[in-house]
Formats: sequence, structure tokens, C-alpha cells
Amino acid sequence: MNALMERILDTPAPYGSAVLWWLGQMGLMVRMGDTLVCIDYFATPSDDRQVPPPVPTEEVTGVHAFLGSHNHRDHIDTDAWKVWAGTNADACFVFPGYHMAELQAQGIPGKRCVCLNDGACCRIGEITIRAIAASHEFLDRDADTGLYPCLQYILEGNGVRIYHAGDTLRYEGMAPKLRKLGPFDAALLPINGRDGKRYRRNCIGNMTFQEAADLAGELPLGMVIPGHWDMFRDNSADPAEFENYLDAKYPGRMICRIPRITEPILVKAEN
Repeated sequence: MNALMERILDTPAPYGSAVLWWLGQMGLMVRMGDTLVCIDYFATPSDDRQVPPPVPTEEVTGVHAFLGSHNHRDHIDTDAWKVWAGTNADACFVFPGYHMAELQAQGIPGKRCVCLNDGACCRIGEITIRAIAASHEFLDRDADTGLYPCLQYILEGNGVRIYHAGDTLRYEGMAPKLRKLGPFDAALLPINGRDGKRYRRNCIGNMTFQEAADLAGELPLGMVIPGHWDMFRDNSADPAEFENYLDAKYPGRMICRIPRITEPILVKAEN
């Protein structure tokens, strides 16, 4: 078995804590009690990656749910999800309901799909998962169905609350909505930003590191983790700039943890 996967499976998360493992980009393993979920893990090798997948697709095991924030390959890796549907036979797949037909057509078993939308929630083992809309460059909403293609997730269980922002910009009403769902013991926020050059090649954007730091500073939050900065050379950022700006503007407000692949992050309940 892959050494990192073995450590993930062997690491306990006593009540009042969670253990996180960053898998690159916005990929995250989260253990709360006996429940393990995997969020936005891009596990398929490709020539344009700067970092290889830390756990090979076929060695991801023991996961109770795979969450995808939106249907881009570095967040919903359909090649990997099809493998995990067989190797994690009891796992379900949680994603925006907007993508249901597309993912079923690509081989994800419909009976194991949990479709969410803005304001919806589900329970996986000991973890309650709540969704709010994400604005990945745009706050898109399908006029016919009311479904959003991009979501953010709040995971609550084992006495801890974790906020995973997926890919998003800030939009009007987002911070107040989050404050109502908080406080959060930890949050993973994208910091890679956006610009015209990327938009012209259909690389749609996220918060800049300054915008992400300001969001963190406005939330009741114990720890913030910058994400979406390492995977692709032409769509990256410097997490040290995020940390420096956060420290300058919100000194002592929260812990900033620049993640390293393979290093566990222990999160303890603030209250």
C-alpha cells in the first residue's frame, strides 16, 4: 500500500479534532472520528502537472465519500472516480446536482451519487456536509433547474467544523452566509487569482491571495490553509505572499498553515 495512504488510514482523530492531508491543488483528505472523506483529489498523472499524485489512483482505499466541488478534471477526476467506484465499494460520490447526467454518462453509478445544491446538506458517517454556491469566475445558476455548477462545502463532525471553498471568487452575500454556518476550525481557500491571459484560454479564476486573506479575516476562523497554488505552472501563486499579507492585515487573528503534501494537519475544535 502507498505509504501516505497507509498513514492516513492509521491516524486517529479523537473527538474534538480532525486530521487533514493536503493532496495538492484543492485536494484534501479529512478524517473526523472514524469517517474519512476525500475532496477534490486530482489523482491522474499528466504531463502538465508540476507535482505527481501523492497516492496513485488504484491505492486510494478506505474512503467513505468522494466529494467534488465542480466538474473540472483537477476537482472531479472522472478517470479516478470510475476506479474508486470499484475499489471503494461502499463509498458514495458527492457533487453538484448540475453535473448528474454528465457523470452518470461517464460511468459513475447513479445509485451511489449524492447530489447537492446551494443550501442543501447530507450526512456521511459522522460528518454532515453542507453546500453553498461557489462563483468560479461567475456565479452561474441554471435558469431551468436552479442548480449551481460549482459548490463550496462545510464539513461538520466529531466536534469540528471545516470549510472547503472549492474554486470561487467572493460574491455578494457569501461572507454573511458563511458566518451563519461558522465558526470554522479550519478553512482551505484558493489563492491563485485570475487575469485576462488565463481567461482567454478558458482558465477561469478564483480569489487572489489578497481576496482570500480578506475573506479569512472576516470569518470566525481558527486556521486557514492556502490552496490551488502548486499544480500548474501557468495557474499558480506564492503561498508566502498570502501568509505575509494575512499577517500584516490580520495579525494574530488565526493560524496560517502553508500545507505540505504528506504532512498531516491536526485541527482542534476552537470551542
